Amino acid sequence: MPHHGTQTAPTITPPIATTGAPTRPRLGSVIRRVSLSLLIACVVPATLFYVSFVAAGVWTAIVVALCWSYGAIGWRALTRRRTSGLLILTAILMTGRTVIALVTDSPYLYFLQPIISDGVVATTFLLSLATARPMVARLAGDFYPMDHELSVRPRVQRLFWRLTVFWAALCLGKSLMTLWLLQTQTLETFVLVKSVAVLAINVLAAVATVAAAAVVARQEGLLGPRSALQPVPVRV
Repeated sequence: MPHHGTQTAPTITPPIATTGAPTRPRLGSVIRRVSLSLLIACVVPATLFYVSFVAAGVWTAIVVALCWSYGAIGWRALTRRRTSGLLILTAILMTGRTVIALVTDSPYLYFLQPIISDGVVATTFLLSLATARPMVARLAGDFYPMDHELSVRPRVQRLFWRLTVFWAALCLGKSLMTLWLLQTQTLETFVLVKSVAVLAINVLAAVATVAAAAVVARQEGLLGPRSALQPVPVRV
């Protein structure tokens, strides 16, 4: 009788699965997000204000800057993009300044209000230190995906506390500087110097904030080589 060999079962390659570890954004992505937020909320309206002020006067500049802020909010809503807290805060402050200036017919009050606003923001930041979530912790989600596990890490909490103090001191310093400029300079000089100085201060402060956050992120393993950020394939 012929000998029949036994049949071997086909080899089945087990599927590849990925771990449930979240993929963290790279530093470049965080920097782009911060830069875009500052560009939309601070740089563009300040530039539009100064150009409109030189070309058509202070009232036109006030309206143009305000229209930009609400236009940006409306565009992000229509395109279903997240609106940053910084943009919303800027629009609210500009609305209050514009309404008071129009009601009183006083451009001086329009420029005085940022001094008061910076003082209020500084006070708010300092008071938030007494809560479980300092103000920077509340805004951090605009620039980096935050969850509860990440936000309660000791290094991250210390970072939020220190950055809240830093931005409070910065707002207070800007308030005093702006008050001095408003009292000692002509309106034309004030607008030019304030626009350039405040923009430079905000950009430098943002760079310092990102640098400090990047140090902590490295220590916590939230940023690193590309290979370390991708889900790791495992056999199941």
